[in-house]
Amino acid sequence: MLTPNIDAKRFETLIEINALINSNYTDIKTLLTRILESATRLTGGEASSLLLVNPENNKLYFEIALGSKGPDVQRFSLNMGEGIAGWVAEHNTSLIVNDVENDERFFPDISRKIGFATNSILAVPMRIKDKCVGVIEIINKQDASNFTNEDLQWMEIFATQAAIALQNARSYEKMKQEFSQLLSRINNENKGMQNFVGKSRVILEKLEIAKRAAASNTSVLIMGESGVGKELFAEQIHFHSSRRDKPLIRVNCAALPEHLLESELFGHVKGAFTDASSDRRGRFELADGGTIFLDEIGDLPFNLQSKLLRVLQQKVFEKVGSSEPIQVNVRIIAATNKNLEKAMSEGQFRQDLYYRLNVLPLVIPPLRERAEDISELATFFLEKVSRETNKQINGFTAGAIDALLSYHWPGNVRELENVVERAVVICSGDTIGPADLILSVGDNSASEAYNDKPLKEAVNLFKKHYIERTLENNAWKQTEAAKVLGVQRTYLSRLIKELEISK
Repeated sequence: MLTPNIDAKRFETLIEINALINSNYTDIKTLLTRILESATRLTGGEASSLLLVNPENNKLYFEIALGSKGPDVQRFSLNMGEGIAGWVAEHNTSLIVNDVENDERFFPDISRKIGFATNSILAVPMRIKDKCVGVIEIINKQDASNFTNEDLQWMEIFATQAAIALQNARSYEKMKQEFSQLLSRINNENKGMQNFVGKSRVILEKLEIAKRAAASNTSVLIMGESGVGKELFAEQIHFHSSRRDKPLIRVNCAALPEHLLESELFGHVKGAFTDASSDRRGRFELADGGTIFLDEIGDLPFNLQSKLLRVLQQKVFEKVGSSEPIQVNVRIIAATNKNLEKAMSEGQFRQDLYYRLNVLPLVIPPLRERAEDISELATFFLEKVSRETNKQINGFTAGAIDALLSYHWPGNVRELENVVERAVVICSGDTIGPADLILSVGDNSASEAYNDKPLKEAVNLFKKHYIERTLENNAWKQTEAAKVLGVQRTYLSRLIKELEISK
């Protein structure tokens, strides 16, 4: 039976994860890892895994695995219906098995091969629009006790958060790719570029370096924190180079699992794998004569690093399922927010590939180190969003500018754009003031609202706050809010009525 009072620590963690999702956090693997770590800790698990369903072959792949044998687990995959996780995915139903040896659904091969004793499993589906897209499973209680229904209810909440994060990231990546392709076509036709906003000495120096780098065909490695504008510098290099009339193709190396990324980069031939019904050109082939921008290069799987090195050295690759070499003339620009030298020392990144990519290094400073750009960027984003929303906002008050300048901007330029966009949406006057800026989650007062409440009441309160914020961020348009939440509009309308949400 559930305890009558809510677990404040669990809700604090849930609110923290929700804040990350709601702030357009785009490093999806890191975010999913944070969610899985929290779920494991708060259920007292010994190990855990997050598996994603690949719709092309209907198999489950271990995207994240935590615990002493985590790296070993990620070598395996499951068929739909195979093992506890496969059963949960197939039936789209949560499951507690506290004695796996006596459960015919248990698949012991993985545990036996990695040398890990599995005694109990708690597994829940990740759902997007009622469809199972993945499974989170917790292995063994650290104190050797049984998993409880309360553990299961909390896990289902965390699985919902993980599904929302996954959907947001996929939608963002799809929108970003479509926008990038459109922008590339427009720029190729008009020989134009995106607006480059910045007046600080350090950022102008970096821009000058990028323009000088454009004159050669040497590979460039752009480094910097997430959200500093590394892709914008890649565009500057391409559009100032002799390749400007050829394609600029963008690839996020962290956005796809390994088995799909190879096909995305190099293409495949008909019959190379299940559902490969025709030949497909990869991104390198599409970029022939132009530039390929490999974002999040630090997340490139190790076995693909050797193939990328070959393209760098010999300008040759083979499609998946083919032995026929394809010659390409492509300039490679890579970007990362990771410490690749540390990754090399840990054996996660090839040393020879690093030195081939790092011929012309370009380090972009974080926004907190170039405060002169903050007000100029904020004004640019304000004008942009005002045009898009058809809302007349004349500028920022002095207090709002002070707040922007004093904030530390952990999310850099991307976070600043999101803050300004939200401010335009919620602003009720003709100027943005400090109250319109949502710059941090704040203290723990939000979690205190859930203290001493039964689980059902606390969950409903959380739902109400979360839906209200999502509606506010989408100008109270239920159709748009439903897309962000990953639910049907009719279901959202019912929730609004049931939770007594009003504008």
